[in-house]
Formats: sequence, C-alpha cells, structure tokens
Amino acid sequence: MAQRVAAARDIQRERLTPHGLRTNAQMEGEVLEKMATPEVAGSKLLTEAAERMQLTARGYHRVLKVARTIADLGGAESVGKNHVAEALSYRRIAHL
Repeated sequence: MAQRVAAARDIQRERLTPHGLRTNAQMEGEVLEKMATPEVAGSKLLTEAAERMQLTARGYHRVLKVARTIADLGGAESVGKNHVAEALSYRRIAHL
C-alpha cells in the first residue's frame, strides 16, 4: 500500500507542479475542474448525489478531490464513475 501511495503522490506532483501545487487537496477553481472532472457517467452520478445528499459547493469539491485521489491510487488517467462512487461512500460513512 505504501508503494501505491508513493506512486499516487508522484503522479499528483507531476500533474500539479506546473500549477504551483503538490497535492490534489490543494486544487481549486479551474485546476480542480480541469484535473478532477469525472467522465460522463461519473459526472451524472455526482450531480444526482449532490442533489440527494444536499452537498454544499465545498462538499462537492471535496468529493471531486477524493475521487481524483482514488483514481490516482488506481493508476487511472481519468476519474470514472467507480471513483466517484467510492468517494461518495466515504463521505456518507463519515457523516453517520
């Protein structure tokens, strides 16, 4: 697991250094939209969940960042529906 985390950190650093950032947690605004917007199915799931769970803008962005990190841990180029679903499940667990 430590190797996967180190690899994900390297991916993040490489992707974000040109923007003056080091980790997904630091992403905001345009950078967040560009780097963490999910594929169509993931976007649809996130939109539906945001309405159902009444996510604030901050909560919505946090889910995007977590989903991007999950994708990085799996070595995925883009954020998919499964990454969004996993990020949403962690949010739900944290609020129980």
